[in-house]
Amino acid sequence: MNDRYTSLRAGSLRSRSATTVIDASAHRVLRNTYMLLSLTLAFSAVTAGASAALGLPRPGMLLTLAGYFGLLFLVNKFRDRGLGVAFVFALTGFMGYTLGPIISHYLHMPNGAQIVMTAMGGTAAIFLGLSAYALVSKRDFTFMGGFLFVGVLVAFLAGIAAILFQIPALSLAVSAIFVLLMSGMILFETSNIVRGGETNYVMATVSLYVTIFNLFTSLLHLLGFASND
Repeated sequence: MNDRYTSLRAGSLRSRSATTVIDASAHRVLRNTYMLLSLTLAFSAVTAGASAALGLPRPGMLLTLAGYFGLLFLVNKFRDRGLGVAFVFALTGFMGYTLGPIISHYLHMPNGAQIVMTAMGGTAAIFLGLSAYALVSKRDFTFMGGFLFVGVLVAFLAGIAAILFQIPALSLAVSAIFVLLMSGMILFETSNIVRGGETNYVMATVSLYVTIFNLFTSLLHLLGFASND
């Protein structure tokens, strides 16, 4: 009986250790993801700044959706090839272009620069804080995947409805919900990489980039609304 107990306890400890130690492959995916993410964020910031400085018009909802999903399809298709990285830069550059007119709009508001900088600082603080928590605690947040997928889908459709029917209150509620959902996505994606659920750094980068993009624009909307009041 004692031998059996000792064996079960040792197995439990090994199992627990396996869930808290990042193996070499997961560490490599995590490192490559953060490296590519930092480069794409910088590239996106450049395209957003150029778009705002040149006063380029907003591409519109249909063109934005077509460009986003079209480039996302290409990224996924070539995810295991070098061309996939090129399409990641194309996607993030395009999203940066769509972000330029939005930033320009807020910069023309009273205290616009403060709103943009606060949104940027809030986005960075949330991302770094939640990523660090997921990495240090090594808790399993992958169980949130199904809930987050449904939540994002519902919020996305509600956001489109708010634009089409011009319902400011619904748009504001969607932004608040997106802040919570994107915070959950950061925990989920980081945990998924650490636990070996996501083994492709290209797709991991796109997921985290889209999360950061939506978090930033949602904070912009909320802070802009608060400033108008």
